[in-house]
Amino acid sequence: MPKMKTKSAAKKRFKMTATGRVKAGVAGKRHGMIKRSTDFIRKATGTMLLSDSDAKIVKKYMPYNR
Repeated sequence: MPKMKTKSAAKKRFKMTATGRVKAGVAGKRHGMIKRSTDFIRKATGTMLLSDSDAKIVKKYMPYNR
């Protein structure tokens, strides 16, 4: 049986925690900060944990990172 391939885009964007949850950068911070509220910009720092339904999709893309 050949090895499954990891999606290159997924391995660049997501990391797994020790408990198996998926970490990702917060969306909406690349450009257009003028129109965003200061409250949003402050909350959107660092990383966040994906919801279970989104994490399920990402885990399919990264079969060996569990």
